[in-house]
Amino acid sequence: MEDIGAILAAATLILLIVVEAPIAYAFAAAGIVLALATGRDLALIVPTAFWQTGSFALLALPLFIVAGTVMTASEISDRLVSVIERVVGRVTGSLGAVTVVSCMVFGAISGSGSAAIAAIGSVMIPKMRQAGYEHGYATALVACSSVLALLIPPSIPMIVFALTAGLPVSTCFLSTIGPGVAIGLLYLLLNWRSCRRGGVDLGGRARAAQAPFACALWRGGPALLMPVLMLGGIYSGIFTPTEAAAVALAYALMVGMLIYRTLGVRSAMRALIDGGAISASVVAILFFLLIFGKLLTIEGIPRDIAAALTALSDNYYVGLLMMNVVLLVMGMFIDDISGSILAAVVLMPVATELGVDPIHFAAIVGTNLGLGNVTPPCAPLLFVAGSVSGLDLRRFVTPALRFMLLGHLPVVLLVTYLPELALALPNLLIEQR
Repeated sequence: MEDIGAILAAATLILLIVVEAPIAYAFAAAGIVLALATGRDLALIVPTAFWQTGSFALLALPLFIVAGTVMTASEISDRLVSVIERVVGRVTGSLGAVTVVSCMVFGAISGSGSAAIAAIGSVMIPKMRQAGYEHGYATALVACSSVLALLIPPSIPMIVFALTAGLPVSTCFLSTIGPGVAIGLLYLLLNWRSCRRGGVDLGGRARAAQAPFACALWRGGPALLMPVLMLGGIYSGIFTPTEAAAVALAYALMVGMLIYRTLGVRSAMRALIDGGAISASVVAILFFLLIFGKLLTIEGIPRDIAAALTALSDNYYVGLLMMNVVLLVMGMFIDDISGSILAAVVLMPVATELGVDPIHFAAIVGTNLGLGNVTPPCAPLLFVAGSVSGLDLRRFVTPALRFMLLGHLPVVLLVTYLPELALALPNLLIEQR
């Protein structure tokens, strides 16, 4: 009976996702179908989901989201870009390099790929076009670089994954830094090679057109200090990730209202409301996914999936490859937060059965879901980039695929089969503490 229920629930979920129903409703419907088909009483399961969504650790999620909307409303992206542009210098492909690095830095502030596209793309796409970059290439670079915001902590998907899987948030944060930096470096190399071959942005821009470094640092310093404050506080043991999120929000309000003076009372309230709306939708998704995941666990479906995969092949490396494929497909059709929860509930037991370290698996999940979010047909981050630049997907999908295949995919394979890339930082810093 549970097999029939699982099939009906999966069919319901896929159908609702295909017709673009809200993700929260899709998982709610799938959970109800599974409960009815298996005769489970939802009244016994719902309180557990309420308890989990009301935990102190989960409070970090809405706080980081609201802090990100406040920082976006404070118009700090141009200040960050100015500092990074002065640091990168006048090398070939410097504007493309500024785009990649800016997305990494902005990710350390917001933890959101779509926020990075909106903030960095709106500044850098016009600049790159003026410098001679193709419109489609500039859009693709912003879209693919936005994934770095999902890997550089504080990563919202990693917070969700860690809480759902029962892992330390700070350790999961560290696991994706190495992969994120590796992808960023490959993007920088690909951009340099493309600009050199195409004769674009060869580093001849006059320094007079750039703000003095001291001035740029003065303007962007307070924003750059935010990730240092948060991550330094977490890994020095001064405060927990949840407390760090609260500090981030308070600091963002102070920078926007008192230092930059770009955030008034009205715009601050609007940013808080926008952040609250995003947080509410995320928590709703989380709530229904927790119910659905609990039902799956009770019915032993993750165990059955693990058994099916090991039956196909009990080889460790083949099992890892199959999990990568599942995660990539998952990331193509659902958002990174939903994918993180689903991976923790369904695939974590499979990874445990194969003998994969949980923190290593966190990095595998993060890099795969990030790649899935820019991979057609759904590719939510590609469509966000297209809306910011005003281009149809067909105009920039080719350069985007080039960045994915030559920049992101190799790192996915490296993370999968070279655990040290994910585990080096967690092992180093946790041992030091």
